[in-house]
Amino acid sequence: MRVVTLNRPESLNAMVPRLHRALERVWAHLAADTEARAVVLTGAGRAFSAGGDLEAVARWWDDTEARQHEIDGARRLLAEIVDFPLPVVAAVNGPAVGLGCSLAVGSDIVLMAESAFLADPHVGLGLTAADGGTLFWPYLVGMLRAKEYLLTGDRIPAEQAVAIGLANRVVPDDELVDAALRLAERLAAQPPQAVRSTKQALNLHVRRAFADVLEYALAEEYRSFDAPEHRAVVEELREKARRRSGSGSGRG
Repeated sequence: MRVVTLNRPESLNAMVPRLHRALERVWAHLAADTEARAVVLTGAGRAFSAGGDLEAVARWWDDTEARQHEIDGARRLLAEIVDFPLPVVAAVNGPAVGLGCSLAVGSDIVLMAESAFLADPHVGLGLTAADGGTLFWPYLVGMLRAKEYLLTGDRIPAEQAVAIGLANRVVPDDELVDAALRLAERLAAQPPQAVRSTKQALNLHVRRAFADVLEYALAEEYRSFDAPEHRAVVEELREKARRRSGSGSGRG
């Protein structure tokens, strides 16, 4: 059994390119680990992941090569998650936002701390909701609820996430990691080939959406970085972050 920890606690584990690249690579590394049987995915500090880093987002406005690299990286990461053969237990220890939310709900079993919540705010930032929102959510919560939460970007508290199908159960904050480890150990003790083939059979439902749904969503997300309303929203958030930090720079 292995533990993957998103480890930028000072920025709520926001997704900068370096962390994104590491996440793209870690799944193949774990799949090649002959001793691994299950994985726990969690975040360091008080968040699972706050999603995209605003300063990184702003750099993609003019650097279209870096932007395309990021879009391609999102495609690779989602493919790695869907094709990963071992069971993954997400221990959602705090806010899971944007790509952080996609990482959580793209796992095989999702445990949430009582204080945690999920949210996908792409649309509110003027971006197409690509990543895992359009890929995973319709299978998990149904089309109407997927549309409601992706179009509004509303926060989904832990109990509500369980009620609508985005999480399996809620665990007291101080018991979350232990509960995830126990569950991962239980999965690791199951016959490995049966676990892998059953997981992959179930994930075929999601894999079939790659060619159509995900490719369209990622292409539209690339274009939406040029939308003036997107840039206006992000600039406003960056300015608020600068005022909060009092240092002339900040992160969202």
